[in-house]
Amino acid sequence: MKGYIHSIETCGAVDGPGIRYVVFTQGCPLRCRYCHNPDTWKISDGKEITVDEIIADAVKYKPYMKFSGGGLTLTGGEPTLQIDFATELFKRCRKEGIHTALDTSGYVDIEKADKLLRYTDLVLLDIKHIDRDKHMDITGVPNDKTLRFAQHLSDMKIPTWIRYVLVPGLTDDEKDIENLAQFVSGLSSVERVEILPYHIMGVNKWEKLGYDYTLKNVNPPSEADVAKATAIFKKHLKEYQKVVA
Repeated sequence: MKGYIHSIETCGAVDGPGIRYVVFTQGCPLRCRYCHNPDTWKISDGKEITVDEIIADAVKYKPYMKFSGGGLTLTGGEPTLQIDFATELFKRCRKEGIHTALDTSGYVDIEKADKLLRYTDLVLLDIKHIDRDKHMDITGVPNDKTLRFAQHLSDMKIPTWIRYVLVPGLTDDEKDIENLAQFVSGLSSVERVEILPYHIMGVNKWEKLGYDYTLKNVNPPSEADVAKATAIFKKHLKEYQKVVA
């Protein structure tokens, strides 16, 4: 089984619990205005690799994974664009006793996702916006599939971490955050919400690729902005649902 990837990080510490072997897949159907990896958009730009090659390398790091409570994270791009490749990779991880985390926008048909979710221990779900029109403006696609996917994860009782990028002027409206927090509070499988402050570290990639970056005049949120968003989530979430920023 072959897939297309952008890169691999062997000792990741921000994409799930513990020390993680992070595989960045190539290809994404979203065009997020603040994306810091626009070089992953086109699947044809990726490097072809087999599941065997990834597993052979990943097992070298099993002692670190076991010691730290880590595992393998599949991110992107959007991993569900290569659903058969992702499923086979997670299936092999399960045989090796490696914890699996799927970092996804949730822009996928549930019928296709279910075979992958069967071997998924944790989902890192990126909800770009709770408002359908604003989600469309930010990503180029509506959020229907994402919200449906989030509810499906809850119904299946798959542990989930919600990720929300806080962008001044785009995703920091208090009412929008309130609505998202209320939606998330109804998802029983959500263990954690991560508020990710917008940054400009990927702007140079846009320029090199010849893409028009529309947020040139937007600065990262202040500590007060992040604290405000954090407080809104904490007000609505259950006690067991942690909020981190």
